[in-house]
Amino acid sequence: MAFHYAGFADEASKSLSEQIAATKKVGWDAIEVRLCADKNFCDLSDEEFRSACGQLQSEGIRIAGFGSQIANWSRSIDKNLQDDIDELKRSVPRMHETGAKVIRCMSYPNSKPPLPRDEWKEEVFRRMSELAKIAEDGGVVLGHENCSGYGGEGPEESLELLERVDNDAFKLIFDTGNQPHNGDMNLWDFYDRVKDHVVHVHVKATREADGVRKVCYPDEDSDDAPRRILHDLKRRDYDGWVSIEPHLAAQVHAGKDVEDVQAATEIYVEYGRRLMKIVEELE
Repeated sequence: MAFHYAGFADEASKSLSEQIAATKKVGWDAIEVRLCADKNFCDLSDEEFRSACGQLQSEGIRIAGFGSQIANWSRSIDKNLQDDIDELKRSVPRMHETGAKVIRCMSYPNSKPPLPRDEWKEEVFRRMSELAKIAEDGGVVLGHENCSGYGGEGPEESLELLERVDNDAFKLIFDTGNQPHNGDMNLWDFYDRVKDHVVHVHVKATREADGVRKVCYPDEDSDDAPRRILHDLKRRDYDGWVSIEPHLAAQVHAGKDVEDVQAATEIYVEYGRRLMKIVEELE
């Protein structure tokens, strides 16, 4: 079964028109929306949203998913839950309008100074359960990425989060380059434990360089994690989105913006083409 390809094209440019151009250059017809100009797509005004949708539709570009800020690296457990509730409620009708099924979230990094671990995780479970109910009522899927927050610590935490939230509208997004916080576990082991709950995939890759993990193209990963995970997805007839997040020219979470749109676009296109080549070789 063929994968459906998309990507965080804001790593080519914040400009939506340039994101569309990069998407078309790689030969795809879908974007996972995140930054649009200097705003997260979920924060656009109604007028800005309509304009963006019109631009995408006129170019034949679909939306694969919403890369929201809900419970992410910038919203620790001591931040106001209402911000996340408002963002999700604002996004649900827009998802229906655009045909997107999944909105990405994380699960609240601990505060500084940190709450006791048990207190932190119980508050995570409470908040995520409330958000999952909103997603359920809205007929969308809240997809938790293995990144910042309690559920990104490792597979046991991810599975515990799923169990405690206990809602079919709450599933997992797996990123092939987000290393587990548990240093004794590799990425494949993490994926293998949670794969039955994965509904959306992000492709990122890393390799060891001078004792430090650095981002790289997917065919250069030192653990060959993207290839191995993609092979298993193919074997299991995964039919969801495979969305690239190169992090080579821009890293939104680190405040690193695109400095050269032409170079960033070339990186984005090359990344997508190398990904497709890996999949072709698997087939």
